[in-house]
Amino acid sequence: MEDTKWRWVLITAIAPIAWGSTYLVTRQLLPADAPLWGGVIRCLPAGLLVLILVRRLPRGSWWWRSFVLGALTVGGLNVLVYVVAQRLPTSLAATLMSTSAAFMIVLSWLLLRQRPRVAAVLGALVGIAGVVVMLGPSSGPVDPWGVVASIGAMASSTLGFVLTVKWGKGVSPLPMTAWQLLAGSLVVLPFALIVEGAPPALDAPAVAGFAFVIVFATAVAYAAWFAGLRRLPASVVGVVGLLNPVTGVVLGVAIAAETFGPGQLAGLLLVLVGVVMGSMVPRRQRAAPRTASQAGDEPGPRGLVTGEHLPCSGRRHVAAGAARRHPIG
Repeated sequence: MEDTKWRWVLITAIAPIAWGSTYLVTRQLLPADAPLWGGVIRCLPAGLLVLILVRRLPRGSWWWRSFVLGALTVGGLNVLVYVVAQRLPTSLAATLMSTSAAFMIVLSWLLLRQRPRVAAVLGALVGIAGVVVMLGPSSGPVDPWGVVASIGAMASSTLGFVLTVKWGKGVSPLPMTAWQLLAGSLVVLPFALIVEGAPPALDAPAVAGFAFVIVFATAVAYAAWFAGLRRLPASVVGVVGLLNPVTGVVLGVAIAAETFGPGQLAGLLLVLVGVVMGSMVPRRQRAAPRTASQAGDEPGPRGLVTGEHLPCSGRRHVAAGAARRHPIG
């Protein structure tokens, strides 16, 4: 069980690593002063790409839920992050966004009734401290609108992700990814036309930058993030999100030739320690006995063992056992 959880932690980590790369890509390659069109160009093709793969449309309440979640996780996040990347130094932006780990723990407690574990809280605090140490104080004047946009992006996306957990039980991550990306893009599109006019002209570097963020930092990242939210406590996912600023620092050193001294190394180690602490499986959960029927099975609705993940022989055993307990006739 612990090995399975760590596998999903690693899959979830794809998202913050991908999102951490968007600060540099946006600042260096994408057109400035086009945050609304930037969000649409990034998310609409990604949503269509995933929808083509899953070929599944929303049903019932998921039509309006997709638009609510899309407005929060696409409009609120991607549009505002575009503003942040153009107005704030990467260090300050990443520091502000790192507080989403603590915010997700609080919202999960209030909305999902997921009481935070001590390890998750300590891991978030250690990780946030590591981000502050790693990035240090920003130099130069601070754009207040950039700070507002950063806090707004953090709050909007975190609320959207927690509501995704609350509403998304029984929905696979890929369809949910497609629905939110498309719905969020449709919410932002009319504002882009009214406020920014025609789409910005894209040169070759901008096309390459958008191709990267569409495929890797949006389609793949959202699918990985929603998969983690479905299988891990939201507090754990929030702590894993601290890898976002770590990625920004690593890319800044590797590509933009930014400095990397003892402070950055100490902060990086603190963040990694915080992620490991926040992702630990409770001891009583590791030691919980498992019956033979539970090994390899996942609980279905109302806790029933379905056996749908077993090989065919295992399914026959489950079916036979059910027949013995509830004979027909």
